[in-house]
Amino acid sequence: MTSAKVWTSPAWRELVESWLDEQLAAQGIRRIGELTQPRVRPWGTVLTAPTSAGVIWVKAPGPATVFEVGLYDVLREVAPEWVLEPIALDVERGWLVLPDGGTSLRDSTADPFDSMIKVLPQYGELQRRLSPHVNRLLGAGVVDMRAEVLPERFDEAVAAVRRRPHSEELVDRIVARRDLVVERCARLGGLASLDHNDLHVGNVFGSSGRVKFYDWGDSVVAHPFASMLVVVKAMDVDPASAERLRDSYLEAFSDLAPHRELVEHLDLACWLGLVARTLVWERALASDPGKWATAPLETLSGLLSDHWLKVTQ
Repeated sequence: MTSAKVWTSPAWRELVESWLDEQLAAQGIRRIGELTQPRVRPWGTVLTAPTSAGVIWVKAPGPATVFEVGLYDVLREVAPEWVLEPIALDVERGWLVLPDGGTSLRDSTADPFDSMIKVLPQYGELQRRLSPHVNRLLGAGVVDMRAEVLPERFDEAVAAVRRRPHSEELVDRIVARRDLVVERCARLGGLASLDHNDLHVGNVFGSSGRVKFYDWGDSVVAHPFASMLVVVKAMDVDPASAERLRDSYLEAFSDLAPHRELVEHLDLACWLGLVARTLVWERALASDPGKWATAPLETLSGLLSDHWLKVTQ
């Protein structure tokens, strides 16, 4: 039985509803309305209900992304001001209860691009806060995508796309880039932190001041700069605007190296980040690829371009 069928079964629904009510009661909160299930995806499901403390959300990640529940233990301890405070979590079952985050940048009346420009330095600060805790992140189950293991991950990504419909000629061309992957990994260096890997305006709550970052199920441990791969692609902007986003983000790292050097490392990290992004797609689609079946191959084929910005345009 697929995860989606489990999550929509009456037995599972009864189990999670009973657990939720117990967890709420332990904190003096009452559910005052029906528990509904607005979203079921191959990689997870969310449920929501009104309570005496406001709307709450229950998240049940799939087997490949269940680490997100344990990750919240690290996030709320190390960087609580940037994440929603969990109401309850069960690492063993893989269930997480969060308060409503309010209005996302996507739903705000503010311009999304201007909002993201303001948000990215905060995200960089969050990554710097987490950087000394890489071992804890790995211990929570976040997958290692640091430069030293990326050649091995490249091989895993190639094997993954070959398990799905593909063009053998296209895959052979990607494989021929392996030496370049190895060479660029060696140049990238050892800086590491948490890469959200799906950072877009829908996953940021708050329109000004301190924001909250949400939906960590695609996260990996990697060079922090790789985060900009998804940011720029999601914003769908021209190269000049992409550079503005990049420079705003790099403000948080300006004390580490000259700007030109930071840009060079970001370019390397984002291009290599295609490997991690491919495997993130693969783990999300493991149980039921559906209409996204070709996403891993489409992502990995970005390595055929020499620069990551060409992939995102």
